[in-house]
Amino acid sequence: MSQVSYFTEDGLKKLKDELHHLETVERPSISKQIAEARDKGDLSENAEYDAAKEAQGLLELKISKMKELISTARIIDESQIDTSKVFIHAKVKIKNLKNNATMQYTLVAESEANLKEGRISVDSPIGKGLLGKKVGDKAEIKTPAGSVKFEVISISR
Repeated sequence: MSQVSYFTEDGLKKLKDELHHLETVERPSISKQIAEARDKGDLSENAEYDAAKEAQGLLELKISKMKELISTARIIDESQIDTSKVFIHAKVKIKNLKNNATMQYTLVAESEANLKEGRISVDSPIGKGLLGKKVGDKAEIKTPAGSVKFEVISISR
C-alpha cells in the first residue's frame, strides 16, 4: 500500500503541471526521436535508437511514479493544524546552540523541499528532529556533520 503524501495546494498544482508537461511535451518528443532513429536503418547497431529507448523507459518510470504520488496526495487544511507545536507546513525559527546562528525553515513534504527557499523535508534529519517540538524546546539532531543542538525560537504558519 502506498504512503500518503501531504502537499500544499501550490505544491500539488506544480506536481500536476510537471506531469502534464512530461505527458504532452516530453513523451511525444521521445517518440519522435525513436521514429527518426528507426528510419536510419539497422537497429542492432543504432546507438541513437538505444539511447532514445532508454530515455523513453526512464521517462515512463518518472511519469508512473508521479501518477502514484498524485494518487496518494492529500492537501493539508492548515486551519486545522495545532500551531503550538512543529508540524508539516510550519515555519520554524531555530537557533544553533553551538554557534548561536539562527535559521528559519518551512517543513514540507519531500517532493516540495528546496533548501534555497528555506523549505526542508519533514523526512530530513532536522525535519524529523523538530516535529512535535514547542517554542523553547531543545532538540539534539544527528546530522551528517555530527550531532547538533537546536532550540525552537518561534513557530508560525
